[in-house]
Amino acid sequence: MKYLAVITARGGSKGIPGKNIKHLVGKPLILYTVEAARKVFQDQYVYVSTDSQEIKEVVESSGLGVPFLRPAELATDTSSSEDVLKHAIKEAVKKGLVFDAVVLLQPTSPFRNKEHIQSAIIEFEKHPDSLLLSVTQARENPYNTLMEEDKDGFLQKSKQSNFTRRQDCPSVWNVNGAIYIFPMNEFMKGGFGTLSKRKFVMNSLASIDIDSSLDWTVAESLLKAGISTH
Repeated sequence: MKYLAVITARGGSKGIPGKNIKHLVGKPLILYTVEAARKVFQDQYVYVSTDSQEIKEVVESSGLGVPFLRPAELATDTSSSEDVLKHAIKEAVKKGLVFDAVVLLQPTSPFRNKEHIQSAIIEFEKHPDSLLLSVTQARENPYNTLMEEDKDGFLQKSKQSNFTRRQDCPSVWNVNGAIYIFPMNEFMKGGFGTLSKRKFVMNSLASIDIDSSLDWTVAESLLKAGISTH
């Protein structure tokens, strides 16, 4: 199968201003993902979708071309990821690229590496009509530790069951945002909602997703300590 890798990187970031190009241990954050993608795919099949000229220039400084800037209407807080992806896919098709599936890589996962991407592709090809989501096992479980408040203010399990031990509860998963793989034609017809979903499990280190200053500090400390999945 042939793949298009899409890295989505909007210029605006409320939690960490300029996050995608802020230097994380000597390198702009987005380049961790760009480098991982380029180790798996040919450059012409790696598309960075951004509305930011500054992000475009940082990516191009690494040697990867950025053939278009995302329209402003697809770079707002309310822009849907599906519309952003469909725009990138259409741009790639205009360039004459032929591919069967899309690999979405978000730039906030600096510990996701080429081996993760390659392994995820192997899993996807077992069920190529589904959406493959990278996940990590959740620490909290709705059958055991997650509570909700009823109308009288009393706490109760968020998911009722007869399980008495944590070990007996079904496993639950957090989508970590590192890798999404989906069939191009089916996605263009109906979006994510029409696709069944399957998991690709990653460990907690590889699943670090930088969304806050605390996330940044944790990632920075790990990299400075020489702890990395690259």
